[in-house]
Formats: sequence, structure tokens, C-alpha cells
Amino acid sequence: MILYTERLILRPWQESDADILYLHARDPEIGLRCGWMPHTSRENSLEVIRTVLARPNCWAITRKASGVLIGSVSLMRGEAGHAPLSDTEGEIGYWIARPHWGKGYACEAAQRIIRYAFGELSCTALWCGYFDGNVQSRRVGEKCGFTYHHTNPLEFISQLGCHKIVHYTKLCAPNKT
Repeated sequence: MILYTERLILRPWQESDADILYLHARDPEIGLRCGWMPHTSRENSLEVIRTVLARPNCWAITRKASGVLIGSVSLMRGEAGHAPLSDTEGEIGYWIARPHWGKGYACEAAQRIIRYAFGELSCTALWCGYFDGNVQSRRVGEKCGFTYHHTNPLEFISQLGCHKIVHYTKLCAPNKT
């Protein structure tokens, strides 16, 4: 499924994205903020596309004007999420490559996923988590209407092999009257 915003196209990941994914995902500031190790090679990025990013409800974020891949956004349901999800809830995750920070792309992509989750999937609530100190991610959630729910002070992050402080925010579906 392809989703559109004013400036972005959210499309499924393709194996041909491996080179640009590696270019962005080798940056330690990206992965460590999101809970995964920096990518070590194009082959590593290709394997991540095949095993992680190719799942349903995971999109490559591309700029509509140029087609350039600038990040990723996903909607996790059930056990795929990290937050305490019920059957009718989802969890949003996102990252934007460093050259595209501060331009509102994460908010724009997340807002489109919120509309999709509440409108087409009939989710009752969405969660969004961020590591302690990741102010940019917290601000994206706030701009999208998420509010603080709770903190896990020692959540084990398996891909990093360590514990982190994770703050969880929640957004309930609008009342349909």
C-alpha cells in the first residue's frame, strides 16, 4: 500500500533501497536513537530490508518532488510492538535521515499513519515510545497529539543488548459522534 501526504510518498521498502538505506543507517545517531545498531554494510542493509522492513505496515519515506528516500515509518500491531498493546491498538515508529532533520517530515509521515490507523484500521489508540534524551522524537509525538503515559526505567533493548529508559506516549482515537 502506498500512502501520500503533501510532500511525501510512503511506499513499501524495496531491495533496491539497500544502498541509500546503508548510507543513512550507518550513522550511529540514527540507529542508537531508534534501538538498533548502525548498519555495517550494504549487505547488512539489504538483510534488514528483507527481514524487518518488508513487513506489512512499514513504509519507506520518500520526498514526493524528488523520490529521494529520507527515512522510515511503521505501524506495529500486537506482539510486534513494544508498548503494552491491546488487539485494537498500534504503535508508531519512525526515523528520518540526518540531512533531513528539522523539516517536519517525521510529523507529516506520522500524521498520515495516524489517519490510516484510526480511519482504515479502526484502531482505538496509538502508542509511541522514545528513549530518554531523544527530544526530537518526543517533540514529533507531541506535535501529533500524543501525551505522556508512562516510563519504563529499565527496558531491555535486544538489538542494542542493553537497558534503556523508554518513555511511552499515547493517542486515543477521536470520538466519532
